[in-house]
Amino acid sequence: MAFWKITVQNIQFPPDVLGSIPEDLPIPLNDGACEHLDNMLLPDISLWSTDDQKINLSHLSGWNVIFCYSMTGRPGFAIPEGWIQIPGAAGYTPQVCSYRENHIAFKHNGIGVYGISVQTPEAQKEATNRLGLPFPLLSDADHYFSSALKLPLLEVGGLKLIKRLTFILKDGVIKKCFYPLFPPDKNVFEVMAWLSENQA
Repeated sequence: MAFWKITVQNIQFPPDVLGSIPEDLPIPLNDGACEHLDNMLLPDISLWSTDDQKINLSHLSGWNVIFCYSMTGRPGFAIPEGWIQIPGAAGYTPQVCSYRENHIAFKHNGIGVYGISVQTPEAQKEATNRLGLPFPLLSDADHYFSSALKLPLLEVGGLKLIKRLTFILKDGVIKKCFYPLFPPDKNVFEVMAWLSENQA
């Protein structure tokens, strides 16, 4: 696992992440909403991906990283009022870009990466194309996946959105859950450090 250790010890932040997180971004507190996820088998639910196919995460073999996020802003669309002040809401773009910049490390180690939100596949495709993501985003627009796992939600502007969290799977079983996440752009390195010690 030397490749992991080299990557973690020599952290490089992409240019579009540096300086993009406000200094006064509120820090989310751990409310215990994800403690029940340890060693849970994922539900048998298929989600549409930005690759135009349905993916059932419970059927994936080997190691996979799933990061859940509330939403990503879109050019020409207003974000909910007070978005920046909500703990754990803002920061998707820095987070996803850090996974994009380090995707080769996951690929080298045979680990899949997926993002999940309740946004529509169309909205996710826009983000995928705009940010040049090398991995798919999955749409839980009907809340089947988040409801089955009882994932923590935040409600803003009439929307029910998944709070930011990341879990690591082994053959469809949650082996590690990171929640809450702060700062969002550092989560990828927490994940890589855990995998470097636990992936066998």
